[in-house]
Amino acid sequence: MQLTIIVPAHNEEARLPRMLDVYLPYFIGLYQDRVELLIVVNGSTDRTAALAADYAARHRQVQALVEPRPIGKGGAIMLGLARARGALIGYVDADGATPPEAFQQLVENIGAAGAIFASRWCEGAQVSPRQPWSRRVASRIFNWLVNIMFAHHFQLRISDTQCGAKLLSRAAAQSVLPHLGITRWAFDVDLLFQLQRAGFPIIEIPTVWRDVSGSRLRVVRASLEMLLAMIRLRLIYSPLQGVVKLYDFMLAPWIHPTRKDDEATV
Repeated sequence: MQLTIIVPAHNEEARLPRMLDVYLPYFIGLYQDRVELLIVVNGSTDRTAALAADYAARHRQVQALVEPRPIGKGGAIMLGLARARGALIGYVDADGATPPEAFQQLVENIGAAGAIFASRWCEGAQVSPRQPWSRRVASRIFNWLVNIMFAHHFQLRISDTQCGAKLLSRAAAQSVLPHLGITRWAFDVDLLFQLQRAGFPIIEIPTVWRDVSGSRLRVVRASLEMLLAMIRLRLIYSPLQGVVKLYDFMLAPWIHPTRKDDEATV
């Protein structure tokens, strides 16, 4: 298997079919049976699971993994990483904001690197239409904080940690998976942190990104969740790691409703 694309999906009955109807013909046309799409449905209360099962029944390149609990985007990606068979393993949002041609650019540019991240903020990126100002500002501030807080650990300043398209070598994915522990919005920062701790080279390239309507992201709450999760991650790898126990006691049930050690059965 050459390529695995993980698609985390939570209540995406409206957007998932549109995304799959574009991705499947494109990637099957390029790779035939050397590509697999893993749709990881988590905690959905709509028809997302049924739709994923339908696509899996009609396309041998599609697998549907259904986790009834809301384990978050990061939790869904971790389940996909554990099941992936590809030499290259990536993930992309179910809303179709990243066109398949842009995701293929990750495949063509990863080379010998351990991972390649798409960026909406690198020079040359094409974003249309512009996101609401609140999301643009929140994204820029968050990325600035990430680079400040982890300056000692990061050899590379990443302009866009939260873009939903990333690709890893199989070696990198298998190396970092046991160490990933953030299941929600700050998962991407955890992934970046673990990749750099393990010494894998990371590339960032500009992407094409289309702002798709229908997002249920609550910017203020998500930003606070990500900030607190990022602080926790930084504390774990610092002389103050003992503070994490207090953090978990006070905040983990809210920030991490389902933790990685509460393993899912699929």
